[in-house]
Amino acid sequence: MKITFPHMGNTYIAIKAMFDDLGVESVVPPKCSKKTLELGTKHAPELICLPLKINLGNYIESIEKGADTIVITGSCGPCRFGYYSEVQKEILKDLGYDVEIVVLEVPDGDILEFYRRVGKIANTKNPIKIVKSLKGAMKVITKLNEFEEEVLKYRPYEMQKGDVDQLYHSLLAKLEKSTGSREMIEHIDWAAQRFHEIPMDRDREVLKVGIVGEIYTVIDDFSNLDIGKKLNDMGVEIHKSHTAGEWITNVVYYRSIGTSGEKHIWNAAEPYMKVGIGGHGRETIGNTVRYAEQGYDGVIQIMPFTCMPEIVAMSTLPRVQEDRDIPVLSLIIDEMTGEAGYLTRLEAYIDLLRNRRQKNKQAMGL
Repeated sequence: MKITFPHMGNTYIAIKAMFDDLGVESVVPPKCSKKTLELGTKHAPELICLPLKINLGNYIESIEKGADTIVITGSCGPCRFGYYSEVQKEILKDLGYDVEIVVLEVPDGDILEFYRRVGKIANTKNPIKIVKSLKGAMKVITKLNEFEEEVLKYRPYEMQKGDVDQLYHSLLAKLEKSTGSREMIEHIDWAAQRFHEIPMDRDREVLKVGIVGEIYTVIDDFSNLDIGKKLNDMGVEIHKSHTAGEWITNVVYYRSIGTSGEKHIWNAAEPYMKVGIGGHGRETIGNTVRYAEQGYDGVIQIMPFTCMPEIVAMSTLPRVQEDRDIPVLSLIIDEMTGEAGYLTRLEAYIDLLRNRRQKNKQAMGL
């Protein structure tokens, strides 16, 4: 059995760590590229959302490298992610690929069922070994997410441009060559220590922008055209509302005990959206409210073309923008998105935020 999985940001590193610890051979998909997207777009339904197309390209590239089993997480509700596995299974079958798709989904209130499904692909029924591998993978993704948050927060303050990127790319190179969670954690701890040695100009005035929207396009830099790096280079501190570690914790732990770790976000969204609408639509509203309360200069919503939950959220955001006095920019991404036009919109939005901050200062006599 050679297992592969979709790319979503740097989650592939933690997934590889889990399979390494379990002693299962895995095929890491090549990093998402123009070729990946072209493969997925060629064979996927035209109006399906962008993440499915990219994931399909991931699988085809991995199968060509020898993978025979695909592991994907499951979902339910209005978001189309819930039937990704079935659509992709039929497409791959039509293309003549003989692969098995294993859906890892936590049934509400039954964590043991999740472990049984992991046991199927791990070729073991030893719950201690399974739990240990999951804990190791969670530690990797949590620490890596924390490091990435530091990068997006402090890169605009670096005194020597490129220092942060050099360390970050060095870390990723080390992680990709590592085997198992312990070795990966050591590398992340090393990078975290080195990060605090990078000279920073903490007095530099920068804007603060929150990123909300559909989780895949928020997390995955290929999908969002590396929006975090682009904004950092414009002198903007960034915080993403979603991380893979938080999402896994919410799905694996909170759902298994019948609750949620996002109730504070749902409470913030309640004046505008009282129920879940699938995907992260309600979280988009709640996080926008929270960013406004925390004094952020603006919020950017990112979503794939035709994403139903985010379309509903986008129609609600103008009211949030008016009530909370925070400018919101919505960006819709698909395979036809051009980088030049995308960058122009970002630059215009950041100019607006800078002018707005300056006017507020003048109004306060500063």
